Amino acid sequence: MVVAAFVAPFLLPATARFVATAAHVPGVRLAVITTEPADRLSPDLKEHLDGHWRVDDALDPQQLVDAVRGLSQQMGPIDRLIGALEQLQVPMAYAREVLGLDGMDVQTALNVRDKSRMKTVLRAAGVPCARHQLVTNPAEALGFAEEVGFPLVAKPPAGAGAQATYRLDDGTALRGWLEAIPPRADAPGLLEEFLVGEEHTFDSVTVGDQTVFSSIADYYPTPLEVLRQPWIQWTVLLPRELDDPRYNGIWEIGPAALRALGVRDALTHMEWFRRPDGSVAVSEVAARPPGAQISSMLGYVHDVDFYRAWAELVLLGTFDPPERRYAAGTAYLRGQGRGRVRAVHGVEELQREIGHLVVEARLPDIGQPASSGYEGEGYVIVRDRDTEVVRDALHRIVSRIRVELVEAQ
Repeated sequence: MVVAAFVAPFLLPATARFVATAAHVPGVRLAVITTEPADRLSPDLKEHLDGHWRVDDALDPQQLVDAVRGLSQQMGPIDRLIGALEQLQVPMAYAREVLGLDGMDVQTALNVRDKSRMKTVLRAAGVPCARHQLVTNPAEALGFAEEVGFPLVAKPPAGAGAQATYRLDDGTALRGWLEAIPPRADAPGLLEEFLVGEEHTFDSVTVGDQTVFSSIADYYPTPLEVLRQPWIQWTVLLPRELDDPRYNGIWEIGPAALRALGVRDALTHMEWFRRPDGSVAVSEVAARPPGAQISSMLGYVHDVDFYRAWAELVLLGTFDPPERRYAAGTAYLRGQGRGRVRAVHGVEELQREIGHLVVEARLPDIGQPASSGYEGEGYVIVRDRDTEVVRDALHRIVSRIRVELVEAQ
């Protein structure tokens, strides 16, 4: 019997799904460490949990240590401390170190969380990635720009999901960033060479230090372009076939990057570019399940519950590589305008045409506020054995569904 604690700061739908799935794994007794009080847990989730510990700040390693010690008095010794969010990986690693628990260590967690450190480690190992510099003042930023040239990418060293990430096309944009988010010694900024080309993901599972499973997804357009242009509708496609020559370089470089960073026994999400000359460059690596519905799509293309597969990997150390049976893709429904959702156009006609391909959808509700994230106000996931059928369906969705937003009068 494995006794585990799942750190979930807020039990939002995506996180709650990971917790609930882990709670149903046979041979596991699971507790949750969260900021949510016990009476806020859903009855179904509460029924399958063996413990609950509320903390004020789930990102504070000492509070995690105290929570695990408290749960150990209730449930017996805790064997695993897990969590699905990127921001949790370093705090959990520190807590594991204090408690003597197995799992990702502090050095590896820092390698995959600190984007500047990550690229330093990768370049030292010979893994191609963007040139970068951690800057603490305007002079350093201007010097890096002179050395590398424009465009540049500016981001926080510990960002996640393209948050607070900007493309800087010229000196004016760089000076604007320096004024808006001035870097300091205690709060540096990260500048990177802007990688040009097709952007993809390399989602993989390592057991020990060996990559035993990997998957490719295609972004169209790139997430950074989506952030810059709020009107753009975008898609992520998981093709059924993985033998496309465009993917050749990543099969060696992806696992090499994970080995260099020290990643073991994990599901990881890597973003990478295929440059116009065909070469590969790693953009970022995250040692946690992928977001933006990719975890769900991994299940759909392999006809398995990938949330369950992740839970069994981190709790029991087991993973059975599945066969890829389908292609799948997600179209993200992003509102046009500002304010709240006024109407959603084009759904009925598309339902008649491609409704048989839809395996999951969350359509925007009338009156809901505009999303602050790049995923938009809703999404539609489609699946078929033919990749081109999925590609065509995604194009139809983003071309013909329109989410109309209106500001309150």
